[in-house]
Amino acid sequence: MYLIPAIDMKGGRCVRLTQGAMDAETVYAADPVAVARRWEAEGAERLHLVDLDGAMAGAPVHADLIGQIIRTVRIPVQVGGGIRTLDTVHATLAAGARWVILGTSALAEPTLVVESCARFPGRIIVGIDSKGGQVATRGWTALHADRAVDLALKMETIGVAALILTDIEKDGMLAGPNVDLYRQIAGQVKTAIIASGGVATLAHIEALARVPGVQGTIIGKALYTGAISLRAARAHLATETGR
Repeated sequence: MYLIPAIDMKGGRCVRLTQGAMDAETVYAADPVAVARRWEAEGAERLHLVDLDGAMAGAPVHADLIGQIIRTVRIPVQVGGGIRTLDTVHATLAAGARWVILGTSALAEPTLVVESCARFPGRIIVGIDSKGGQVATRGWTALHADRAVDLALKMETIGVAALILTDIEKDGMLAGPNVDLYRQIAGQVKTAIIASGGVATLAHIEALARVPGVQGTIIGKALYTGAISLRAARAHLATETGR
């Protein structure tokens, strides 16, 4: 199972939000490129890059910074935040991203997901942000009528490469992931799932690794606060679960 460090960018800095609130940020580093180098040096096999300002603006804000990270590291990256047109999908992939993450657009412009998957097979990930089982959109500021599991099923029929499932109420709280949510959705779809939100201990990682269908987990605040060591977590996961 992949342990994927998150690098969320706001105002050009590396930050973490609490429960997705843009006004509840903690700045962890002024140089996201240096942070990317650090996680690569500690054994990360891929990175999760999010343009938080882009998510709010509806178009990329930190494309240059993300491009610099991509050119600096050798490991693959997945990029999200403000990617809401086919031209932007193409530009992000052309800049070197291995995968593009579509979030709000999966609901607002479902044809974009269809067209992107058709044009770039295997390189489109859909992020599903859940709050109380409902889909959250627009940078986690609005709730949609669709349930997370229903959107997951829709995206599977389109042929997305993977689904990133984030429980907003767990995100940034270091209180443990919503394993039941991942188990519920993984039991209904065959598409690979990447869990996000709440991971704070090695036991949390083990619990996710034991859910069939969960291919990886995104880790944010726990890495930045030192609650989890990436090197130690990777070694522990390999020993305890054989994954």
